[in-house]
This record gives sequence, C-alpha cells and structure tokens, in this order.
Amino acid sequence: MMLINLLISTCLVGISARMNEYVPILDVDLFQTQQTSSDTLPEAFSWSNVDGVNYLTKNLNQHIPSYCGSCWAHGSISALSDRIKIIRKAQFPDIQLSIQFLLNCQFGGSCMGGDHLAAYKSIKEYGNIPFEDCMVYQACSSDSNEIACANKPDFTCDPINVCRTCDTFSSHGGKCVPIHYYPNATIASFGSVKGVDNMKNEIFNNGPIACGINANEIDDYHGGILDVPNARKMINHIISIVGWGIDANTDNQYWIIRNSWGSYWGEMGFMRLSMGENQLGIEKSCAFAIPASWTEHNIPCDENGENC
Repeated sequence: MMLINLLISTCLVGISARMNEYVPILDVDLFQTQQTSSDTLPEAFSWSNVDGVNYLTKNLNQHIPSYCGSCWAHGSISALSDRIKIIRKAQFPDIQLSIQFLLNCQFGGSCMGGDHLAAYKSIKEYGNIPFEDCMVYQACSSDSNEIACANKPDFTCDPINVCRTCDTFSSHGGKCVPIHYYPNATIASFGSVKGVDNMKNEIFNNGPIACGINANEIDDYHGGILDVPNARKMINHIISIVGWGIDANTDNQYWIIRNSWGSYWGEMGFMRLSMGENQLGIEKSCAFAIPASWTEHNIPCDENGENC
C-alpha cells in the first residue's frame, strides 16, 4: 500500500483561482502499467488516428450551460470513455459516461474543483458509472452558486440523480422517476503514472490518461506546439493526453492534449505541448483506469420509466 497525494484541482482558470489542496488517500493500490521498450514505441502515435480509425469519443465543454470547475471529471471520464471505445474496436454506438453523476454524488469533487484519481477511486468503490443519457451534464453541483443551477433538482446521490427519466410536461402533472436498472460501466483497477516513458507506455498499451497541468499558460492558446520551459509547473487544471507527435522541423516530440473547453478553443479542442521537461507540470500527476465491463444489452423499460 502506498500513500498518494491527490491534487484537488480548482479548474477555475481565468478567474481568481484558489490555492491547490493536497488530500492524502490511504490504501490505494497502484496498477502497474504494461511496459514496452521505449525503442519500440513509435515516434508519433495518437488514438485519434490508428490505421485510419478514430478511437476518441466526442469533445466536451465543461462550462456550458454555466461555469463549472469540473475539469477533473471531464479529463478522467473522457479518458475512460475513450478506453472503452478502444476495447470495443470503435464499434457503434460510442459509450459516453455520465460526468454529472460524479458531480451529483461528489465522487472526486464538485463544480468547485476535484481530483482525477479520486474520481476513479469513487467509481470503483460505488461499483459503476451510468451512461451519459441516464444523467446528462448540467454543469451544477450541490455547492454551485450559478443562477442556472438555482432552480434545478437537488444535486445529491439519490437514485433519481443517478439515472432518471420524466414522463410528460410538468404542466400536465408529469413527474421524474429514477431508473434502477440502467446501462453502466465498471472499472477493474486504477492508478497513477508519471514520467515520459511510463506515460507513453500507458497511453500506447491502454489508451488516453488524465493529467494535471498549469492552465494559466493555455487560456489564449490558438494553435501550434506550445514550448514554455520556464513557465510555472503548478497544477490547477485536468486534461487528457491522447498521444504524442514529433515536430518535423526540430525532431522534438510533443504531447497531444484534449481539453474540455469546447471545439472552438485551441486546435479544435486539442493542443500540442512540448514533451520531456515536465512543462506546465504535465508529466508529474497523471491517472488512469482500466475498464472491466459495460452494458451491451439493456433491460428494456417503458418510456415513462416503468418496469425499471
């Protein structure tokens, strides 16, 4: 057993970001990533294009319909959803997992910040995570102060806030009810990884990983390979790394990063950051989860949620 310091990332980039907090978590077993010799890893690799196949799920925006510091949930769940797609060999339909479920249950944090590894730990302990169409993203949690969250249902871990449906308009006497037998995914194990070679191995063998980064330097990123070796390495944001590439002009490698600020940011929601110097803290605080199972065949329910 090892003592792991988990970062509580505020994700409050662009406004008055809080100081980071570290929360010690006991009795967390680290999953040992399969090792491939660095000499046999390709110079460039991305799960967005493996022999012409895209293994990444859809892009996300954590700040709609209102501002929410849920980067920790977006980075971790985006990577987990991608890993399921990889194992399923990009079979239709994509499985997208519910980020709002983590916020409702405070599994790893809230709209005020959280931790990517703690998200995986919570899913493992709870037993599963529902699909996104069970509990769509609302950018709200129980501690949200945004106006858009004021008139929403309570954000708790009650069954109705894990998976729900509504039978008709409220003006016609409609109500929302919990779905008890819902499509979900489970994880077999989770852990942390750091350092270029270990990160590459984990990405290449198992899929994208969720990593911490100093987002103060990327607010106004508009494209290209970002190279800021002297920038601070404090972590206040979580992203996912989906692969790496090599600059044809310099032969320097870079990370391919997926953010959760929408496709209008960066390079269609992605960015490239120079590899090997722990720039922006990218190579010191990464997490991953290994999928165990996911629902392929549902228990059919009536439209109004009966029989479930």
